[in-house]
Amino acid sequence: MTQTTSTGPPGGFLAEIKDAVTARAALLVLGVLALQLAFITSYIGAFHHPAPSEIPLAVAAPARGVADRYAEQLDTLPGTPLDAHAVKDADTALAQVRDREVDGALIIDPTGKTDELLVASGAGASLSQAVEEVVGRAEKAAGRSVRFRDVAPAARGDARGLSSFYLVVGWCVGGYLCAAILAISAGARPANSARAVIRLGVLLVYAIVAGLLGAVIAGPVLGALSGNIMALWGLGALVVFAVGALTLALQGLAGVVGIGLAILLVVVLGNPSAGGAYPYPLLPPFWRTIGPALPPGAGTYAARSIAYFRGNGAGGPMLVLACWALLGSAVTLACAMFHKGKVGPAVGSGIGDGPQDPGSSASASDR
Repeated sequence: MTQTTSTGPPGGFLAEIKDAVTARAALLVLGVLALQLAFITSYIGAFHHPAPSEIPLAVAAPARGVADRYAEQLDTLPGTPLDAHAVKDADTALAQVRDREVDGALIIDPTGKTDELLVASGAGASLSQAVEEVVGRAEKAAGRSVRFRDVAPAARGDARGLSSFYLVVGWCVGGYLCAAILAISAGARPANSARAVIRLGVLLVYAIVAGLLGAVIAGPVLGALSGNIMALWGLGALVVFAVGALTLALQGLAGVVGIGLAILLVVVLGNPSAGGAYPYPLLPPFWRTIGPALPPGAGTYAARSIAYFRGNGAGGPMLVLACWALLGSAVTLACAMFHKGKVGPAVGSGIGDGPQDPGSSASASDR
């Protein structure tokens, strides 16, 4: 008589599900669902209804009183699409556009009925088009016409000025994937401060290489960006290291979950608020506020400054990236010292975070 042996747990199909899907796995799946919904909400929320709001605009005229009057009229347009101010002359207005102090400049010709509007499509085609549209309507309502002059045009190979954004996105992806791979191969948390230093060192080498290759591809290879290659290389290395260090820090604080938190900050919140497709003055208030403080936004603004504005305006964003890099490195080292001997598991190991036996999986996970 043949006997049948069951390899599954007793209790039927429900027990099989409980055995196959652990509580930890169920929580991680719920976390992925939350991250997915946050992604949808963030991107659609940022992009579904772009509208100009307080776009900085310089106004110049031979007589300062004329410029003051025009600036005041533009400031009172419905919905406040412009933040206009008078400057002493056309040269000052041009300098402010090229220094990224303003996003456009209107040069008034009081002897005629045609004025000149200076824009900079290198800062984003959607932004320069918004300035042209708003000022064009205002001029038409005043019985005047306007001609446009692009004083910082995007490169021929840079469609709508988006290459800087996509370059920075690629650098950011490399940063958090490099940090995540270290968690996959050797535990989410480093075993000690020496291991943390090694991870940061590996990340630094990767960042230097990735920064150079990204700048070369965007510049000489594809001809999308014409900025200083050395400056773009430095920016790329800083972006990759900042995002990677942030990811290592979050892994040190939260274990494997830290990778998801890094994606939340960099991808879900950072990319739509980066000013890529729609620069800051066209974004809703929440995204316009957080964008400059996150690596994708700081990197995108700095990349455009290097490519089209001789580096003007890049100092602040570079400082933001440096702060993320220093903070991430410090937290990574602090977590390694605090959790000494209590490493997190390698991603996909099926082991929960928490203290491990130093003689078994804890030491093995970081070999």
